[in-house]
Amino acid sequence: MANVGVSESFPWSVTEAERCWYDTARWPMWVDELAHVISVEGDWPQLASVVTWQSGPNGRGRVIERVIGYEQLEGYTVEVEDDSIKGEQSVSFDPVDDGVQVGLALRYKIKRRSPLTPLIDTLFVRRIMITSLEKTLGSFGVVLAESRPPTVG
Repeated sequence: MANVGVSESFPWSVTEAERCWYDTARWPMWVDELAHVISVEGDWPQLASVVTWQSGPNGRGRVIERVIGYEQLEGYTVEVEDDSIKGEQSVSFDPVDDGVQVGLALRYKIKRRSPLTPLIDTLFVRRIMITSLEKTLGSFGVVLAESRPPTVG
């Protein structure tokens, strides 16, 4: 399986970041390629809960995320699957001096394989995956900032 990951720090609390991240109604605002959430089954993000979402026309198609690990104020891990990949994606929330560091990691395997798959993955797919994770975290930061009430002063 290939591994990719990114992290970014935000000037908000772990609680604020976690609350925003788990709000699936907001996902279309920041998850890269996500057009709309189709369904949420169970008590998201508790174990065995499932979110199914659809990307835009040039994206990943239908994506299914099933929670396989969850620790409040720390993060969660989902089994993730779409037409092209199957793997595990983890989100972590770590307190830092000036806020929270959010980590997003993906371990994946390309479903349709050929002798050239490892080369294609190394040269092209991993970069695409990293870029997608970076876009997601960047957009998440914008949504997180907008979700905090303005301070009066």
